[in-house]
Amino acid sequence: MIHFILGGARSGKTSYAEMLAQQSKKPVLYLATAKAHDNEMQDRILHHQRSRPEHWTTREEPFDIDKVISDKSYSNHCILIDCLTLWVTNLLCDERDVSAYKARLLSALDETQTDVFVVSNETGMGVVPMGSLTRQFCDESGWLHQAVAAKADKVTLMVAGIPMPVKQ
Repeated sequence: MIHFILGGARSGKTSYAEMLAQQSKKPVLYLATAKAHDNEMQDRILHHQRSRPEHWTTREEPFDIDKVISDKSYSNHCILIDCLTLWVTNLLCDERDVSAYKARLLSALDETQTDVFVVSNETGMGVVPMGSLTRQFCDESGWLHQAVAAKADKVTLMVAGIPMPVKQ
């Protein structure tokens, strides 16, 4: 089962995904994609780390999330990926082939027998950005979101902490 959870900044998407993972009654693998490029991001990462239950396993993986999803040692877990937009940022900033990584992720999601909760920021509800890198980020994120949503069994949009079912 793949459950894709989208929302704006501070919409409650991570908290909602964490609640669902906890309710699964399975061991949780928290797959964190964030990289701390500055003090503010380091503080955000520390906040997230401290808020997770201690018995959850955390893997920090900024690039090869497909390999973690495909790792058979986690087949009895549920996996919570937080988050795809940070992952796309990592790929773009490191000048990696986003299309190739996206294909590997989608293939891993196709093949997994594990329940996966995927968190991402909805970026397509604003204005078209002025800078080329920001436009590329929005384009890549939007195309990725469409592909993940097509594979997902459930899609939820978080609005002000309220889960709005999009696909059931």
